[in-house]
Amino acid sequence: MQTIESVETLDLAETAAQLKARARAGETRAGWHGRYARNLYLIDLAVGLLAAASALVLRFGPSGAEPYNRDYLILTVLFPIAWTACLAVNRAYEPRHLFVGTDEYARVFRSGLALTAVLAIVSFAFDLRLARGYVLIAMPLAIIVDLCARYAFRQRLHRSWARGERLHRVILVGHERAVIDMARRLRRERYHGLGVIGACLPSGVTQSHVTGGLPPVYGTFDGIASAVTRSGADTVVVLACPEIDGSALRRLAWQLERDEIDLIVASTLVDVAGDRTTIRPVDGLPMLHVEHPRLKGSARIVKMIFDRVGALFLLLLTAPVLAVVAALVMFGPGGGGRGPAIFRQERVGKDGRPFMLYKFRTMVVNAEARLQELRNLNDTDGELFKMRQDPRVTPVGQWLRRYSLDELPQLFNVLKGDMSLVGPRPPLAREVAGYPADMLRRLVVKPGLTGLWQVSGRSDLSWEESIRLDLTYVENWSLAMDVAILARTVSAVVRSSGAY
Repeated sequence: MQTIESVETLDLAETAAQLKARARAGETRAGWHGRYARNLYLIDLAVGLLAAASALVLRFGPSGAEPYNRDYLILTVLFPIAWTACLAVNRAYEPRHLFVGTDEYARVFRSGLALTAVLAIVSFAFDLRLARGYVLIAMPLAIIVDLCARYAFRQRLHRSWARGERLHRVILVGHERAVIDMARRLRRERYHGLGVIGACLPSGVTQSHVTGGLPPVYGTFDGIASAVTRSGADTVVVLACPEIDGSALRRLAWQLERDEIDLIVASTLVDVAGDRTTIRPVDGLPMLHVEHPRLKGSARIVKMIFDRVGALFLLLLTAPVLAVVAALVMFGPGGGGRGPAIFRQERVGKDGRPFMLYKFRTMVVNAEARLQELRNLNDTDGELFKMRQDPRVTPVGQWLRRYSLDELPQLFNVLKGDMSLVGPRPPLAREVAGYPADMLRRLVVKPGLTGLWQVSGRSDLSWEESIRLDLTYVENWSLAMDVAILARTVSAVVRSSGAY
């Protein structure tokens, strides 16, 4: 039998080991955060030097270093420092703006505009004869290359997160159903860098009463700090629950502050992006103001111009591909039957207005007539019909679907104004007929050639998840989001995940 002293010794040893493990976890997190920021500094310096040197050579030729252009040689050396300083002033190195979201890229773009303005003001104030060609080459090049470099560097981090490396160790605090839902989301979307290792539930709920999908329970709301110590967590996510009010949350923040544990409070606002929310204190009480989504106004006019110009450019760029694919569809092998290259189908667009959608034909000619006999073989839930091994799809059609080449004729829909380059998936009328009231919200914008649904898994997503992503896009649209989705579409098409 163990004595009281031996039990106490074991408890103290266990506590010391836990504290050391947590300290190592904190050092590891701080270590890779610091390395990430330092690498960004090096990337930005290299980008600034590349942009400035390219501007020097392109504007003045190889003789740019001759005595009469010595001033520009000095400017070329100083430009990377000014570029990095401008990014730092715009807080482009703060962890809260890195890793996920488009805020980092927006700050890079604003830094480019700010540095251009500074150069113009200094040139005017001191009557400097600064060559406009130099600035017009250096600044756009710095912005574009830096955006690409930061995106590639972030994707490298996301791949390590997908392998389960360098994840934040998260304890979820909330009611059972909310914890299960959040744990499911975080496991599916690893690019947020949050790995769930445990949970704290209200009093009365024990591990023997849990349902599937719940992480290990480390305690109740009264023992969150001790649960963090035992689990070695470095992040606590508090979900919406009435038991944890403002005072309890403040006391929890004090407890976690001593050990530098991150505290995240999940809002009850569903799929509302941060740029639509503003915290404004009222008599010491933080009030969360929620702006309306940008569904009208000048921003939408910019999107319309962006869509039309982008569609026209892509059509001109892919014209040879369109011709080759059309010939393959009409005359290629596969027993699909001779028929038109373009498949036309009525879809529902903005505000519920129907339009004719164009796609390359990927199925046999009588595919629609055979749909009813395959209804019970649907591989998806909800209103959408999809089969992984659809017998109606031709061999050429399988190849087109794998790389999303069948979607290219929709560029004509974008040019006509029926669709956008980015938006919700264009639904069929029978799908819309089965929508509950909330889902009709996705019809307030034009459907898109690509969207969050495509870059997040396409047909591998559940019906509920695809609708949630469409609503997320509608509520939080921005031009920066469109650009980010278009960039992610390229990698999604190459991976061909969820394409069938």
